[in-house]
Amino acid sequence: MYALIDASGMYASCEKIFDPTIRKRPVVVLSNNDGCIVATCPIAKKMGIPKFGPYFKIKDQLDRAGVVARSSNYELYADISSRMMELCASFAPEQHIYSIDECFLRFDHYIPPEGWYELGIKIRRKVWKEVRLPVGVGFGPTPTLAKAANHASKKLPGFSGVAVIDNDQIRKQILQQMEIRDVWGVGRRIGERLNLLGVKTAWQLAQTKPALMKKHFSILIANTAAELNGLTRISWDDVRSPKKQIYSTRSFGQRITGLTDLKQALATHATIAAQKLRAQESATSNIIVFAHNSIHDKESFFKRSAFHQFATPTCDTAVIVKVTSQLAEQIYQAGIRYYKAGIGLLEISTATPYQPDIFTPSADQPELMRCLDQINSKYGRDTLHLARQGIQQHFKMKRELLSPRYTTRIEDIPVIECR
Repeated sequence: MYALIDASGMYASCEKIFDPTIRKRPVVVLSNNDGCIVATCPIAKKMGIPKFGPYFKIKDQLDRAGVVARSSNYELYADISSRMMELCASFAPEQHIYSIDECFLRFDHYIPPEGWYELGIKIRRKVWKEVRLPVGVGFGPTPTLAKAANHASKKLPGFSGVAVIDNDQIRKQILQQMEIRDVWGVGRRIGERLNLLGVKTAWQLAQTKPALMKKHFSILIANTAAELNGLTRISWDDVRSPKKQIYSTRSFGQRITGLTDLKQALATHATIAAQKLRAQESATSNIIVFAHNSIHDKESFFKRSAFHQFATPTCDTAVIVKVTSQLAEQIYQAGIRYYKAGIGLLEISTATPYQPDIFTPSADQPELMRCLDQINSKYGRDTLHLARQGIQQHFKMKRELLSPRYTTRIEDIPVIECR
């Protein structure tokens, strides 16, 4: 049996933990640079506040309704998530963390004495008591059915935070009420294609022939259909393939116009991408950098990119950043109010072995990079960084509505006054 535990409105719920004044108010959390609404608490959901819409368009409307808006407090969310995951792991011999707010538990040859439903209640109470996060718990004989049960626990009538699929009757009842797009692994486009074939519910997908799904879609959809019938096909034990391309890009908190700021922004992106490259033990042979203003600007749209091929594959931050700064000079144009910039590492291969260039020895310093990664992993990203990234970064992400980082900064630890 599998269990899927999912926090309800994770970001918004985290904001309420340490701020009693907003616990009974609707709360929304914004994306990078306070652009769009990416999370809503249950109260805000009931008000019909749409996700992924531009915040500035409905800001006045939200203010009049008394909605609390917060910038994304990633440091707080990550710490609360780690506490939740550690607590959930104590209920099963094996755990798989699927995302910041979701984890699977696997129970092999085990049936809880109190029953699956009571175990789900126990998990919910424990997480709420010790972490103060509302969670939904779904049980099923496959990961996909556990996902379906979790969906039912939060969104289908007759369930209140816990759902268990342990027989064909309840499986059919839940799958018949699930739209095809609510099935794990089925996105919007695939859902539309399935609708054209008359497959509109999870139950109808379960009734399809796997060979037909594999022919018209993919092995993933065929496996999903099998999982809906109780046949385990998805495993998190499989090793994920390394990424073939790595990009780092983001819009600026405020427009930049100077070459120095553009170089620093691209150097920051290069540092992030290079660290990801080393994490998967890979190296890159090509790099592309780009920058542009906004398509909504009054002046004409400007976008320019530049490309560089390394003589030998590299994963060294210093080497990549040096080239990034050179390419920045090629794409820069005075007078442009840059809105976004980024880099892409292309033609990625394993770091070793590789064919060296006899005339151009590698400039990588693996021991230095290993030391850099270890320090930043232990003390936080950018504890050590290259000077080319700058100290006062005017392009940093805008988070004007950021709440205190209650659990990760000594200055933000909550203070309780007894009078």
